[in-house]
Amino acid sequence: MRREQGGEETSVGMEAVEAPGGELGAWSRDGDEVARAFEVEPERGLSGEEAQWRLEKYGPNQLREIKGRSIWSILVDQVDDLVIIFLIVTAVLSMVLGFWVEGVAVAIVVLINGVLGLAMDLRARRSMQALRELEEESSTVVREGRPVRVGAHELVPGDVVLLEEGDVINVDMRLVEASRLQVDEAALTGESLPVEKGGGALEAETPLAERSNMLFKGTTLTRGTGRGVVVATGMATELGGISALVEGEEEGDTPLEHRLNKLASRLIWVTLGLSALVVPAGVLAGRTLEEVGMTAIALAVATVPEGLPVVATLTLARGMLRMADRNALMRRLASVETLGATTLICTDKTGTLTENRMVVRSLALPSGEVMVEGDGEGARLVGGGGSGGEVEVREALEVGVLCTNASIGHDGQAMGDPMEVALLRLAREEGVEVEGVLARMPEVREEAFDSEVKMMATYHRLEDGRVRVAVKGAPEEVLAVSTRWRGEAGEGAFDEAERERWRRENEAMARRGLRVLALASREVADAEVAPYEELTFVGLVGFYDPPREEVRDAIGECAQAGVRVVMITGDQAATARSIAAQIGLVASEDAEVIGGKELRAPEELSEEERERVRAASIFARVSPEQKLNIIALHQEAGEVVAMTGDGVNDSPALARADIGVAMGQRGTQAARETADLVLRDDRFNTIVYGIEEGRVIFTNIRRFVVFLLSINWASIVAIVVASLVGAPIPVTALQILYLNVVTDVFPALALVATGGASELMRRPPRSPKESILTGHHWGAIGVYGVVIAAAVLGSLAIALQVMGYEVGRAVTVSFLTLGFGKAFHALNMRDLAARGGDSDARVSPVMRNGWVWAAIGLCAGLLAMTVYVPWLRGILETVNPGAVGWGLAVGMGVLPLVAIQVGQGVVLWWRGRGVG
Repeated sequence: MRREQGGEETSVGMEAVEAPGGELGAWSRDGDEVARAFEVEPERGLSGEEAQWRLEKYGPNQLREIKGRSIWSILVDQVDDLVIIFLIVTAVLSMVLGFWVEGVAVAIVVLINGVLGLAMDLRARRSMQALRELEEESSTVVREGRPVRVGAHELVPGDVVLLEEGDVINVDMRLVEASRLQVDEAALTGESLPVEKGGGALEAETPLAERSNMLFKGTTLTRGTGRGVVVATGMATELGGISALVEGEEEGDTPLEHRLNKLASRLIWVTLGLSALVVPAGVLAGRTLEEVGMTAIALAVATVPEGLPVVATLTLARGMLRMADRNALMRRLASVETLGATTLICTDKTGTLTENRMVVRSLALPSGEVMVEGDGEGARLVGGGGSGGEVEVREALEVGVLCTNASIGHDGQAMGDPMEVALLRLAREEGVEVEGVLARMPEVREEAFDSEVKMMATYHRLEDGRVRVAVKGAPEEVLAVSTRWRGEAGEGAFDEAERERWRRENEAMARRGLRVLALASREVADAEVAPYEELTFVGLVGFYDPPREEVRDAIGECAQAGVRVVMITGDQAATARSIAAQIGLVASEDAEVIGGKELRAPEELSEEERERVRAASIFARVSPEQKLNIIALHQEAGEVVAMTGDGVNDSPALARADIGVAMGQRGTQAARETADLVLRDDRFNTIVYGIEEGRVIFTNIRRFVVFLLSINWASIVAIVVASLVGAPIPVTALQILYLNVVTDVFPALALVATGGASELMRRPPRSPKESILTGHHWGAIGVYGVVIAAAVLGSLAIALQVMGYEVGRAVTVSFLTLGFGKAFHALNMRDLAARGGDSDARVSPVMRNGWVWAAIGLCAGLLAMTVYVPWLRGILETVNPGAVGWGLAVGMGVLPLVAIQVGQGVVLWWRGRGVG
């Protein structure tokens, strides 16, 4: 960057300051070189004038905000639906043609649906605001040689930041000084443990998770002190890059919304086609324009199931409430059903499949390996591959207790490195108390952990005046400087053969998914002796992040339900593979793991490479952008993808997936606000419940759609046939609207309460391309509608020809017949297309659903009101049919139920013989 100062032009190198850190390559340069590029001396920092100029040039250190959705935009979404649009057009045309009552009635239906949808979907997207909450209010910087506290939004490229334990990092920076520095990057990279940081230059190709000389915005300093030069602020940081990915992931329609829109378009074409047939026929038959108009409106009202949007909204709302009772909160209403269509779950490891905490699993000692049972405060040593004598165990635990900066309070609250805390907990359970050990061997000094040496040491004064040195660190490094070993059987020289044996032991523990530390000690004359020479090897300690208890069963249920689970983690490949084997995600620990370095953009992959990625079950060291690519590859193959996660790094993938699932307890606010589903209990098996609930919802949606369309088809057939043969229209537009909106809604809602079949989670997921209605369902709708229409036309003919009723009374009988036929038809909604479940049951779940029977009783009362309530009778133009007329209407209304039940019985008998 360049600026002019006092008529003199100066330059600041790093032309890519405005780009995310990936283009800077600051990690591949020496710290002094980075400081020179930004024209800053680490000891003096920027001047106030220079900092102000850079702030004006590059803007405040803030993430870009996105505007929340207004109430108006959400309300517009409620009418952005073909069924609703068609109803609005129908209402307007009715009013234009002078049919005001019909038009207003249809408009009321639209209004009711809009209010319901608005009430359930009034949620604003707050992902960017959630990401901004990660920003601290102030940081300590060096300005003109003095430490100054400034607001985080005032930090600029080139600022020198002073770092202390507990600081939240507000910018991306290159370290120029580091002392015992550890950073928690779990929210950004997925790494489950704090990572060591140092100042040395790295290779240019070093992936994000391994850039040990960089600190990134949104992470937290857990230990140590340091000094860093700011290389990126605001949207130019790695966190800013992630937030830009989230911002770019717009929410599309869910599969259910696609299906309902497709169904609506078909219904509209059916309406237009029937109108093109019936209206000319009516004109040719000499009917008046009013009669033809009434017939056309009746057809439009009959074709479109006005109750569909209302029932669909209430169905999904009920599913949302049921899931909330099971600690699963849905962000989008239609996402409830989408979860049931899930074919693939991409899940993070740390904090999702595992508990995001470390426990000791084994101690490898000279006399053999000693295993550890239990976690946390309940951890206990048990016999393993050898005896592991008490002396060896105690010495190992003492070294772990001495060589630590962690602590556990009397209330059980722990502070410090998770592995050190795990050692302290195990030592406490085995009677090795920190206070007692330090009382016998008080600490004299500490040699801080050095990322170059990969070891740390503490010096402790013994009673005889000598000093005991306790050392822990990376196994390879400790083994390299150990010259002796001491065990239950005595001591021995640590020759190359012994050293190789312990290397193999270390590798074996790592293959089991354990993180391994080596322990050693030494007695010296004073505390000034070098710590890492002529050490006596004590043993190895294996730690692991335990899988959640319920995960294995949940993954088993997913497999049974035909849902694949894929692990995508920022952790090491060996650890990911081991955890995957433990939870049953893969069959063995030889399963293939694809690393982040192998993943390229989808357009750069061959078809063979794409198939390899799709077939893999484990991905390690994956960046946020690579997660998006993995999801995109699966979605291209037709998968319905759910993505689980809890970190900021998961946010873009949560937005891209068909269903984003965030952990509510451990998850960041960014992840929770980006996701479609938030698990309040962080239990993976809650997802499985959600899938089951989604499948139940889809089955019931299919039930009530078949129900509504078949009874509407009955109205259409009755109107068309009557119109073509010159008979009176058996039901008026307002009467159809009353049935569709008032009486039909209650049986449809009752069908929503039907329980799922017992085999529902033992069936494979339905095809993502499968429509709400298959050919079987359209065939059933056609048959059901014809049977009910025949009953309606039959009752009209009997009333006119046999009983001699005048037209008004006869139409009332046919209207009531249609009403009773519709109500009783709810009992026919068993799933004959399914294999297993209610298709094989002697009594279908619908017959056992008490709400359906209650809805039928309510419908009978609502039909009676149309005859006996004066103002309603006037609007609907009904006439009291008398006792005989009522008997005819009820009898003919029950007739379709009997006929269809007999037909279904024949189908089930035919299938039972293995023929169908």
